[in-house]
Amino acid sequence: MIKGILFDLDGVLYVSERAIDGAHSTLEWVERQGIPHLFLTNTTSRPRSAIVDKLAGMGMHIDPGAILTPAVAASRWLACNVEEPLALFIPGATRSEFSIFELLPESAMAGAGAVILGDLGHGWTFERLNRAFILLMQAPAPALVALGMTRYWRSEQGLQLDAGPFVKALEYATGLDAVVMGKPARAFFDSAASLLGIIPSELLMIGDDIQGDIAAAQASGMRAALVRTGKFSETDLQQEIIPDVLFDSIANLRAWWEQQE
Repeated sequence: MIKGILFDLDGVLYVSERAIDGAHSTLEWVERQGIPHLFLTNTTSRPRSAIVDKLAGMGMHIDPGAILTPAVAASRWLACNVEEPLALFIPGATRSEFSIFELLPESAMAGAGAVILGDLGHGWTFERLNRAFILLMQAPAPALVALGMTRYWRSEQGLQLDAGPFVKALEYATGLDAVVMGKPARAFFDSAASLLGIIPSELLMIGDDIQGDIAAAQASGMRAALVRTGKFSETDLQQEIIPDVLFDSIANLRAWWEQQE
C-alpha cells in the first residue's frame, strides 16, 4: 500500500511560469486527505523561500519544510561528515541554506573541508572551475559534494547545461568521486523517506524525467508515476525503464489513488 507521495516540481506542478491544469486542486486534495508528502527538486539556483513564493503566485501554497532540495540534503550530510570550512560554487541565492557553516573566503586556494557544486549557469568560468580543481587537489582532499547530477534542463531560452557536466569534469580531473545530494542519487530519495518516516516501498514518486525521477526512484525501492507533462517525450516509453503508473498529468492522481484504495 502506498502511504506517501514525493512530488517533482518543475514539469509536474508547473512548466516555466504556468501551473499545470489540476495541480492546485490535486494538492488541496492531498492536504485534505492528510497524505504524507514532500516536494523534491534538483534546483540549486534558488532557496526554498523563493520556490514557495513562486508556487504561491500560481495559487499553490506549501510549507518550506515540505521541500527537499539538494542544498537541504547536503547541509544535513555535511553537519555529520565534514569539517569546515566549505568552499561554495553555487548561486548566491542558495548560499543561505549553508549559513550555519564556516565558509572559505572566495579568494582562498586551499583549506576547504568540502567543495560544494551547484548550477552556476553563466557564472561558470575557466577561473572558477579551475579554482574548484585546485582546492580538490590539496592533501588531504576535501569532499566533493554535488547538488545534483542533472545533465541539462529546459529554460525559456532553450536547453541549458546543469551542474552534472561540471561535476563530471572535476571527477575526471581529480580522480575523486562526488557525494551526490540530488536526483538521481539514492541518498537523496533515502533522505526523503527518512524525513517522512515511511519506508521506500510505501512511497510513490511522481515525476516527468524517465531517468532522474522514475528509474532513480525505482532503484531506491519506490514505485514511480510518470506524467506526460514537462520534459516527457513519447520516446521515454520506448526505453527499458517502465513506470509503475502513467498519468496524462498530475490531475489523474486522485482518481488513481481512490481506485487503489
